[in-house]
Amino acid sequence: MEKFYLIVSNVEQLQRLVPEGVKLVQLRIKDQTEGEVRRQVAVARDICAAYGAQLVVNDHWQVALDLGCDFVHLGQEDMDQADFTALRRAGVRFGLSTHDDAELDRALSQDPAYVALGPVYPTLLKKMKWGPQGLDRVTRWKQMAGQTPLVAIGGLTPERLPGVFAAGADSAAVVTDIQQASDPVARTRLWITACAT
Repeated sequence: MEKFYLIVSNVEQLQRLVPEGVKLVQLRIKDQTEGEVRRQVAVARDICAAYGAQLVVNDHWQVALDLGCDFVHLGQEDMDQADFTALRRAGVRFGLSTHDDAELDRALSQDPAYVALGPVYPTLLKKMKWGPQGLDRVTRWKQMAGQTPLVAIGGLTPERLPGVFAAGADSAAVVTDIQQASDPVARTRLWITACAT
């Protein structure tokens, strides 16, 4: 699994950042019409295909199926509605969010492509009902997840990266640090370099 996992909130960000060398990117679209979601996912699919990047569609699993995308990310609430049989039949891999032991057990029972744990550190972008999980939890999660790749998310910075990987994370998902950067392109390049070392 790619160590750097970029998360963007619209296709314009994806279009700007994927050409910098991003190989794993999640499109997390909120509060848009289904037509706009479909438009953005279709454009993102084509951009990622052109640059050899893996697109992960957040939440909108039916749109991903309809548009021939092969990877989705689902939160715990999304798992209730998702048709895992249809996803598997179409060869669509999926990553699942987890925040506590029960959610991790539930996620692992679906044999996901990865499980995500967060927020590892305090996060600014998303109001969470969970406090920061910390690096000890990352280590415990990796022990419980076994061979399933573990994605750390929440409050990550390049400076925190060595500790996150040392704790057992396979991949670092980055949202706020790039979205709020004065120069997202330069920040993305910095992340790619940091994850390659």
